[in-house]
Amino acid sequence: MSGGPAAPKSLADPGAVAARHALVEASPHLAALRRLAERIRAEQDRPVPEADPLDGGVGARLLLLLETPGPATGRTAFVSRDNPTGTAANLFRFLSQAGIPRADTLIWNAVPWVIHAPGARNRAPRTGEIRAARAYLPPLLALMPDLAVVVLSGRVSQTLASDLAAAHPDLPVVAIPHPSPTYVCTSPLVSQRIAAGLAEAARRLGLPG
Repeated sequence: MSGGPAAPKSLADPGAVAARHALVEASPHLAALRRLAERIRAEQDRPVPEADPLDGGVGARLLLLLETPGPATGRTAFVSRDNPTGTAANLFRFLSQAGIPRADTLIWNAVPWVIHAPGARNRAPRTGEIRAARAYLPPLLALMPDLAVVVLSGRVSQTLASDLAAAHPDLPVVAIPHPSPTYVCTSPLVSQRIAAGLAEAARRLGLPG
């Protein structure tokens, strides 16, 4: 794994997307995650984007759970801070500011499959979708032996707090707002809360402040 691109939205370039997908096949730290994604695809009959091979995969110490892949994920088929969206660009910036290395992170979604029909606008996951997704959290956690902290980003992911507590009572959990521009632009306090939460996660990892 490399340190990754120096600026956000690098996966706006189709060549960069192709190169990133070529890395997936040669990324043993993604193999078990890909098997889990295949299981979810088969059981839910919906697309599940790949984890980013430049991130930590099953070796990550920090799991960052967003809500669900947005419609724009179809352009890259990755869950990545490098996606060409405002949400990904904000996440790129916040994680960089917190000084959290890519190798320490796995970005995933509380509802890991695409819930939007092709061409449909973004929407929040429904109660039944969130309920169905809960079954996939324990097998995800079981793949991550070095996990030291979980960051729950947004309302939907924060509904999994009780599931995390049941599965790993001693695992630190940090809740932050979702990094979507829709939320970030509402108040400077949103950015401050995201930055403070990720700084707390970095401290849990023993990273310098």
